[in-house]
Amino acid sequence: MHWATDLVASEDEIRQANIDSVAFAAGLRNEFATNEQPIVLNALIGPRGDAYAPESDIAAAEAEKYHAQQIGWLAETEVDMVSALTFTQANEAIGAVRAAKTFGLPIVVSFTVETNGKLPTWQSLGDAIQQVDGATDNGVAYFMVNCAHPEHFSGVIDDSPWARRIRGLRCNASRLSHAELDECDVLDDGNPVELAKQYAELKERMPWLNVFGGCCGSDLRHITEIAKVMTANRDA
Repeated sequence: MHWATDLVASEDEIRQANIDSVAFAAGLRNEFATNEQPIVLNALIGPRGDAYAPESDIAAAEAEKYHAQQIGWLAETEVDMVSALTFTQANEAIGAVRAAKTFGLPIVVSFTVETNGKLPTWQSLGDAIQQVDGATDNGVAYFMVNCAHPEHFSGVIDDSPWARRIRGLRCNASRLSHAELDECDVLDDGNPVELAKQYAELKERMPWLNVFGGCCGSDLRHITEIAKVMTANRDA
C-alpha cells in the first residue's frame, strides 16, 4: 500500500488489480497448455520504497508485515511463486521471504546493485545474499540480479557458495547508473548484440544460471539476442 496515495487507489482496488492480473496470466497459460515446456505463474513484488534510492532502512519484522498483505492476496490465486525484484536491502528481503514462507509460496529474491557492484545500502552482494540465507534458513528458492548492467557486477562474481545461489539475471541494457537513469528523458537502450555477448560470458563463468531477461532499456531486440546466444550454448 506504499504507493496507494500516488495511484489514487484504495486497498480493495489494489487487491483486485493483483487478483485480476493473475487471472489474466492464468488464462494465457490455459490457452497455451500444449506448450512444450511448463508455464510457471510468477507474481512480481517490488520494494516498499524507491528501488533507485531507498528512502529509509526497513526492519525485517516491518517488511514481513508490509509484504504479507500483497503476498497473502497472491496466495489466494493460481500463482506458483513470487519474485521480489529490485530489492535494495537485505532486511527487507528477509521480511518478504518470511511472509512468503508463511503463505507457502516459493520466493525468489533479486537484488539491484550500483555501478560498484554493491547494493544501494553499500552492502556487498555476497554479504546480502548470505544474510538473507542465514536469517531465513535458506528460504529463498534462488537469487537474481536485476536493474544493473553486467559490467556493474561481473567483477564481484566468483565461484563462492553465495554466487552459486544466483540463478537468474535481468540486466539493464544501459550502462548508466541509477541516478543517471532517473534523470533520462529518453531511456538508453544500449547495444542488444553486445548485451547478449555479455550474458554469454556470464553464463560461461556461471553455468548454473538458468533464468534470463532484461530490465531498463531492454526490449524484444535484446531478449531475442539473449535467446539466440543461450540456445547456441545449449545446443553446442
